[in-house]
Amino acid sequence: MSADGDGGGCRSIEGRRDGYRERPSRLSGAVLWVKRAPGGVPEAPRPVLPDGCTDLLWMDGRLIVAGPDTTAHIPAARPGSVVVGLRFAPGQGPAVVGVPAHVLRDRRVPLTELWPRDLVERLTGTVAGTGSPGRVLEEIALRRLREAAGPSDPARGVIAAALGRGRSVAEVAGTVGVGERQLHRRCLEAFGYGPKMLARVLRLVRALELARGGMPYADVAARAGYADQAHLAREVKALAGAPLGVIAAPG
Repeated sequence: MSADGDGGGCRSIEGRRDGYRERPSRLSGAVLWVKRAPGGVPEAPRPVLPDGCTDLLWMDGRLIVAGPDTTAHIPAARPGSVVVGLRFAPGQGPAVVGVPAHVLRDRRVPLTELWPRDLVERLTGTVAGTGSPGRVLEEIALRRLREAAGPSDPARGVIAAALGRGRSVAEVAGTVGVGERQLHRRCLEAFGYGPKMLARVLRLVRALELARGGMPYADVAARAGYADQAHLAREVKALAGAPLGVIAAPG
């Protein structure tokens, strides 16, 4: 999920006119963000873009898990509502929420469906009773990681980095010392996608970072690993649901 609504997009500090703010989390690699919907007449929400991330959300008085998206998701936000989210680094979420990422793909799931109801009710009361819900989300995640039965896939960072640089599936499988089928299973569990889809998503994230930084689109295509600018345009439309000029416009 992208940083453009109710989750995703593992980037650094960002502020926008549409009420979105984020900062690095105390949880290594994660980002804490807040989205304030404008009051008065509802505005068309910015889409949530695929990025390989899972988020823990506090919204409408509930704890919700947002899984990795495969296409743009349009969030529903009441005027004046506030959503607080902890966006995990790609592959980090399953170790916190306790289920493989592919189980949550393209879904927003109440935490009560994943954890014991009495535990979630206690946590909900804690978040509701604080003035710093983001800090409580961080504490929940840090505690879960300490209590996890085992570490997350130690190769997930290597896999994401290599696929993000445009390495082939065969090359990445060889780098981590597994077959392509096992790599596919590990990617589904950690990221919610197979390696080819993950590569497309990470390439999109990179392209949007470059385009939002003012780079000409032809240069974005070359730098992010697309065949040409037309290929970039097709991929952005397929994954983000809108032309690059719309998606990359300042918030």
